[in-house]
Formats: sequence, structure tokens, C-alpha cells
Amino acid sequence: MNKIELVTSHFLELAVRKIPDLFMAIVTLLVGLWLIKKLGTIIQNRFHKNRVDVTLGEFLLSMIKVVFYVLLVISCASMIGIQTSSFVALLGAAGLAVGLALQGSLSNFAGGVLILLFKPFRIGHQITSSNNVSGLVMKIDILYTTLKAGNGTTIYAPNGPLANSVINNTTDNEIRQAEYKVKLSYNSNIDTVRKLILGILDLDDRILKMPAPTVLVSSLEDNAIVLLIRTWSKNDVFWAAYHSNFQLIKETLEVNEIQMAGAKTEIHVINEPASNS
Repeated sequence: MNKIELVTSHFLELAVRKIPDLFMAIVTLLVGLWLIKKLGTIIQNRFHKNRVDVTLGEFLLSMIKVVFYVLLVISCASMIGIQTSSFVALLGAAGLAVGLALQGSLSNFAGGVLILLFKPFRIGHQITSSNNVSGLVMKIDILYTTLKAGNGTTIYAPNGPLANSVINNTTDNEIRQAEYKVKLSYNSNIDTVRKLILGILDLDDRILKMPAPTVLVSSLEDNAIVLLIRTWSKNDVFWAAYHSNFQLIKETLEVNEIQMAGAKTEIHVINEPASNS
């Protein structure tokens, strides 16, 4: 009985001595939770005011809350006498292990943050990257970007390689330039051909008048004069105007008997005089 009484007395003494620390830890925990919630609301309003991307804002806010929750738990544990040094070391080791296991995902996460911060493209933009990713941007997540390809398939592109590639954004500007190349025979009159082509383009309302279409001599090949035709149109009608005008140019040149250049192979036959024996 003496041992039981001694243990009980020691426990009660320890409990009485720890009650103030436990009370302070509980108060600190409640106040800390309230402050973290209040801080989260302030940060969220700041993100909304500065028009930070919703996906990026939610992710950053959750990360900030996790950091503050961990600090709050460590602080409360130290107040009631729990040794936190081993706990911090365990968290560090766990973080290192997770980081090594998720190197690719962390690279994609960093790429996603860069894309959402600097916005080289947005949802609804048509892009082509130097790592052969092409399509209409449907969704930008923190790890992957979802695109709809021209053939109707869905592409899930990791943000790491995408953020480090060269992006050709064809939707970022309102208008876009089209280029046509036409090869003419050396017998063709360039001024006549130029007037015919500009006449076709002038009748198409989808082709902008400013900047005006141009027809220039691009190069002189062995068997052809190469004309470079440049036009400007709005993004929403670009491809329709491009394909229809390409066909109209060919048909108009044929109707006006403009000779197009084609690949020709010349064979020279040399007749050698018979030798007198």
C-alpha cells in the first residue's frame, strides 16, 4: 500500500504542477487555431484582390496553414514538457525521404507554380511547346496541364518539362499572320500575279486591311520564282481564311493561265560522232 500511495501521491503532485502548463497549452492551442483561421481569411482576400490564380492561391494557402499548424503543435507540446527536438528531427527526416521519393512530382510542382505565377498561357489558349506538346489548354493544375489536341484526344502534360520548354502561344494576341508560298515559272509576270493575288485577298473580309497583305519575291530557285504571301487575320477565323484562300489562289492562277513551277528532271543526250575506222 505504501508503494501505491507513493505513486498516487507522486502522480497527483505532478498533475497539480502541470495543470497550469496544460491550461496554458490549451489556451495557446485555441488562440492559435483562431489566429490561423483569421490569417487564412486575410491571405485569401489578398490573393483575390491581387487576382492570384485560384488553383495557386488555394495551394499556397493550404501550405501556409500546414506550416502554422505544425509550429502550433510543437509550441503546445513544448509547453507541457514534451521534448520537441526528436519530433523536429523526425519531421526533417520524413521531409527528406518524401522529397527524394517525389523528385519528379516536386519538379512538376515547381513548374506548376511558375506557370500559374508568370502565366505564359491561360485556359483557352492554343499552345505548342518545344517538347512536342500541342493543343487547347483546358485546365492548369499544380502538377499537370490538361490540353485538348486537334484530333480530339486529351493530353496530360507534366508542368516541369512544360515550364522549361519554349512555348508558342498562338492565342495570346488577337491577330495572327499567315504565310503562303507559291512557286511560279520564270515565264510568269510577277506584277500580274501580284495583282491577281492581292485582288483575291481584298475580297475576303476575314483578311485584315491593316496590316495590309503583301506579296514578295522570297527566293529564286533553279526552276522557280518563289513568292511569299503574308496576310493577317483574327485568331477565330485564321484557319478558315488560310485554307480557303490557299485554294482560291491556286484556282485563280490556273484560270488566268499563270504557269506554276514544278519539279523537272532534264536529260541531256549527247550524240557522239561515230569514229572512222
